[in-house]
Amino acid sequence: MWVFDATPLIYLAKADFLAALSALDESCVIPERVYGEVVETGIEQGYPDARQIEQCVDDGLFDVVTVEETALFERLQRNPNLSDADVGVLAYAADVEGVALMDETHGRDVAATERITTRGTAYIVLGCASRGVIDADEARAVIDEMVDSGWYCAPNTYAKLVRRIETIQNE
Repeated sequence: MWVFDATPLIYLAKADFLAALSALDESCVIPERVYGEVVETGIEQGYPDARQIEQCVDDGLFDVVTVEETALFERLQRNPNLSDADVGVLAYAADVEGVALMDETHGRDVAATERITTRGTAYIVLGCASRGVIDADEARAVIDEMVDSGWYCAPNTYAKLVRRIETIQNE
């Protein structure tokens, strides 16, 4: 199960890539806290990607889930460097033994300490390319569109992504 944080949702929507996730074998969920932040607040502020994410929920691509306030949830909530959305993603991923899809370094560091599996936004794009859902050119276009839309990707990470896409292309 993929448990989505805000950043992957937003930038995959900006790259018009959310529909491709339907080809994944894993179910996709959005904790209520993330949904509120990305969709409800996003719609109030007029972000088109918020409407796109809302439509994907309406279409059943994503389920919006309630996160139980477990001991881990309460411990994570005391971390001042985690947003409420991050806490929801990590706690839910731990509870269902899913994968937290998040890009923020601090959240990923906390996840590693708590033994919660994480992956980043690019992992999903590369996974779709590896499985033949999209070809290498489409994968590169999605990554470039996300970067053009403001998704932060360090130059060395971008170079690694491009090399990995080229590897997929040659397979």
